[in-house]
Amino acid sequence: MALPELPDNPCLFPDPVHALDQPNGLLAFGGDLSPTRLMAAYRLGIFPWFNPGEPILWWSPNPRGVCVPGQIHLSASLQKWLRKTPYQYRCNTAFAEVLEGCAAPRDGQGGTWLSPQMRSAYQRLHELGFAHSVEVWLDGALAGGLYGVSVGSIFCGESMFHRQPNASKAAFAALHHHLLDHAVLIDCQLMNPHLERLGVREMPRSDYLHLLAEHRDRPMAEGLWTPGDWPCP
Repeated sequence: MALPELPDNPCLFPDPVHALDQPNGLLAFGGDLSPTRLMAAYRLGIFPWFNPGEPILWWSPNPRGVCVPGQIHLSASLQKWLRKTPYQYRCNTAFAEVLEGCAAPRDGQGGTWLSPQMRSAYQRLHELGFAHSVEVWLDGALAGGLYGVSVGSIFCGESMFHRQPNASKAAFAALHHHLLDHAVLIDCQLMNPHLERLGVREMPRSDYLHLLAEHRDRPMAEGLWTPGDWPCP
């Protein structure tokens, strides 16, 4: 079956059930990264992911990597390490810096999928109040963090990074702690060993889409994403 190209209407996407099995979740190509199209995609369980020089590719994988609030797993050694490390935690005070950190090439990688085009699109979502950063600081320098998009009472995580030991894990722990009584789900998109060790589990796409449809119009508490300091997780 040929991969469909998105129409001009930024709110129209194919049904995620038609996504390919291989590569897992590939659904469509084309369109743009306007705020209207991006938020329409997230509300349908779809996200963009493509390399520089490729057309925009849209995905909805099956199964989905998710973290249910209250089910995070932090090893005893990690908890002890975080308690004695003087990390400071903040929200939405350095979104562009977090994007830069996430875009930096990782060990063994020659490039990044988080192109200037993608960074510009998420920066715009941040300015509109949809995208948020969780930041870990050490001695006044950004040690790590993550960013994602809030869709009702579901947080759709996009990427994380670290410059200091365990800083990305610390950012995830801080996000989980902050959303514990407010979010029904933290979407991590695709499972990997790093996330699995933190308690992220696989959920059938159909279950994820059902929860998304139920909670995408139920916003989290007002002021939850106000820029400023967060307590240690």
